[in-house]
Amino acid sequence: MYTLPPSEYTFPNPMEVDPDGQGLICIGADLSPSTLYEAYSNGLFPWFSEGEPICWWSPEPRCVIRPQDYHPSKSLVRNMKKLDYKITINQAFDHVIRACALPRSYADETWISEEIMEGYCQLFDAGYAYSIEVWEENKIVGGLYGVTIGQGCFGESMFSTRTDVSKMAFYSLMLLGQENQLPWIDCQLVNDHLMSLGACTLSRQTYLNSLQDVIKQPPIDWKKYQDSVFSSKTIAQFSQLVE
Repeated sequence: MYTLPPSEYTFPNPMEVDPDGQGLICIGADLSPSTLYEAYSNGLFPWFSEGEPICWWSPEPRCVIRPQDYHPSKSLVRNMKKLDYKITINQAFDHVIRACALPRSYADETWISEEIMEGYCQLFDAGYAYSIEVWEENKIVGGLYGVTIGQGCFGESMFSTRTDVSKMAFYSLMLLGQENQLPWIDCQLVNDHLMSLGACTLSRQTYLNSLQDVIKQPPIDWKKYQDSVFSSKTIAQFSQLVE
């Protein structure tokens, strides 16, 4: 990890510019790693369609999941025990983000542009992003990526080409969060699926207050994980569920 140069941009306080809680805070800037770092440190993230100006969001309320509250499904645990996938951390960030950028079966377009991929890959090279990969033999079949600052862990996107493999990556992230006593993992926007997994909502002000504390804490030592290969069968043993 190295120190990023100061960002050219100063982001506004979301509470001051968006008192009605619409979520859109500002438009413009760029997607350099310094700008991304500054944005996440202030509770913002980029979300826009290709060809549109860069939009920075801070939703009200904020969706987070506390790792200790995560509840893997029984079917997921069974599949992890039955199908012996390999799981790694930070071994193929570029592959994961590019796979997340591919069109999905339910949508022809993606918001993850080349500009976004370049910015987050540079952020990863600087030590402020992470990925989790799921492998079937020598092929990546699922995974997720996000941003990490101090003890702040921010989820961005995931993908899968086999049943449940993105959920396996998510479960692995929850275990990593438990081991490192992370207070929450940011899920950004509320949806029913996340809530069914144990996510909750925080008011924007509560989230912003917590954020300023967690990003100042000692960061996760990602290097101690990135040379390891974990078995989905082994990870499934951590579940308290009984088949």
